[in-house]
Amino acid sequence: MTEHLTSPDKKLETILLVDDEESILEVAGEYFTLKGYEVLKATNGREAVTVLDAHRVDCCFTDINMPEMDGLELAEHIREIDNSVPVIIMTGYPSLENTIRTLKNGVVDFLIKPVNLNQMEICVRRVLRERRLFADNILLKSEVAGKERLERLNLELTAKVDELNTLNKIMADFTSVTSSTDLLDRIVTMATEITRANDARFYLINAALSNPLEVTCSFRGDQQTPADVIENTGKVSGRPATKLIHEVVADEIPLLVADTRQVKGLSEVVGSFMAVPMKIRNKVFGVLTAAAYNDQAKFSEKDLYYLSFMTQNAANTIENLALYENIYENLFATLVAFVKAVEARDSYTQQHSSRVTNLGIRLGREMGCTPEELEVLSCAGQLHDIGKIGIPDEILLKPGKLTDTEFEVIKTHPVIGADIISQLGMWEQELRIVRSHHERFDGSGYPDGLKGDEIPKLARILSICDAYDAMASNRVYRNKMEPAKTIGILHECAGTQFDPDMILVFVKLHDAGVITAEYTAEPSPQHAPLPLEPAPSACQAAS
Repeated sequence: MTEHLTSPDKKLETILLVDDEESILEVAGEYFTLKGYEVLKATNGREAVTVLDAHRVDCCFTDINMPEMDGLELAEHIREIDNSVPVIIMTGYPSLENTIRTLKNGVVDFLIKPVNLNQMEICVRRVLRERRLFADNILLKSEVAGKERLERLNLELTAKVDELNTLNKIMADFTSVTSSTDLLDRIVTMATEITRANDARFYLINAALSNPLEVTCSFRGDQQTPADVIENTGKVSGRPATKLIHEVVADEIPLLVADTRQVKGLSEVVGSFMAVPMKIRNKVFGVLTAAAYNDQAKFSEKDLYYLSFMTQNAANTIENLALYENIYENLFATLVAFVKAVEARDSYTQQHSSRVTNLGIRLGREMGCTPEELEVLSCAGQLHDIGKIGIPDEILLKPGKLTDTEFEVIKTHPVIGADIISQLGMWEQELRIVRSHHERFDGSGYPDGLKGDEIPKLARILSICDAYDAMASNRVYRNKMEPAKTIGILHECAGTQFDPDMILVFVKLHDAGVITAEYTAEPSPQHAPLPLEPAPSACQAAS
């Protein structure tokens, strides 16, 4: 039971809600009614003036941008007729100019949308308590009360101006960002600048990944990083925090751990911890974390608010970039960076995606692909193995033949890759190619068992190029094959694994010397790879 649930002899406090969004009026009205307040509603300032003429109110929530009479005009009207009524402004478009204007017009608080109901209630309790105290002080100690109130308002104004300066800095910094990769770097750097975080990290989240993937991180420049954090960064925001990050993703709610002694799993190095989800197109795309070490001040709710505001604006920036032509390059560069991170795990497969893409473009041109198809093929070629992010190192880098169980895990990477791309809500053709690049012409491939022309044409092209590069390159489990043997296997697998017409064209390019030259300058590995156990068939060697 809250203090606002009334008894028969207790007078109801009246709240006036003014907003041109009917849904906000309905939800907020029902909430405060259940809390024991009497609620009046108006859809604009003009309608609110009519309500005020007929009713006495104790507090007013109002939006700024409304038809007929906006929130600032309404606040000025209320100040003129009864300056004891506290007015709280709500807006989704904060600015320093508006803040100063509202505070000068008698507004006692300035809330930034989206505002949760708990935050609104806390604000109401505070301003009504201050209103009652103010009235008492006027009767008892008018001079002292007036001075104290003025000082308090000055402090609140200063705090609000500082807060708005920080929010404006966040918005200004994101306005100048033109690349999604730079944006992710910017948010971790800014997180250490505007909070007391010693380190901040951004993790890519995807349902197909067992653990969050750290994409970028930043350490505060004026602080020395503990040696054990450098040696094992997972202590701060890695494996011990994975459970907390998963909880944030599941709940889609920011997390604040002011004192980590109350939470199991985090390193003793960390004294305070925050995690905020970033949602793009109503799906969690990643999580921003911040950690303060034991000798630093603890995070506050304001710190969490700043991080939440920052990730929301970062997500909006990414979505806004989608309106411009360079969004393709921006997000593509980010995903390619993830692919390079995968390839960096295995020195034998570095540049594999780039080589496969080059081969695919050459074969595609020879097959008569349109410029649009070649562009799709270029994107899909670079991203076809992005799903290997989700494959454990002990399987991906195993120096020997995989067990049946391990191979089933490997076979999930086309689905994982397609799922990652699907999170962005674009590149439908590329998604299908990434998912289908291990389908076989005879229908025995994976993950969907497509057959013949059921397999997208560009996926059939990429399948040949992927297999050729696998055979013509050194791998951890075997040395690269001789060109004659590679071409022989492709011939043998025509009609079973590969489209036979495309194989003829590919071999023609190879015989013309267009393809072989790409591998003559390949550096040898630093140590000899272990031999692969004999494969049951030549076609399996091409997989």
